Amino acid sequence: MPEISRFYGIIIYMFFQDHNPPHFHVKYQDYEAIINIENGIVKGEIPRRALRLIYEWLDLYKEELIENWRLLEQRKPFNKIEPLK
Repeated sequence: MPEISRFYGIIIYMFFQDHNPPHFHVKYQDYEAIINIENGIVKGEIPRRALRLIYEWLDLYKEELIENWRLLEQRKPFNKIEPLK
C-alpha cells in the first residue's frame, strides 16, 4: 500500500493497478474511506472534520493525484505529495 501523504493523523494511499475510477484510500483513526479524485465522492465513513481537511488537500493536489494514479496503473514509481499544512 503505497503511502502518498500523511497529515493530521490522516493517511492517504493508493494501490498499484487499482480499479477505476481514479481514487485514493484514506485511513483516519478507526475509519477508512475511498475518495474519488474527480468528484470527491466518498465510499466508507470518515468524520466530517477529517473530510474537510481531505477535501482541502484534494483541491490543492488534484493534478498530482491523477499523475500518481497513472504511474501506479503502470507499476511505475509514484511521487509523494506534500501534506496539508
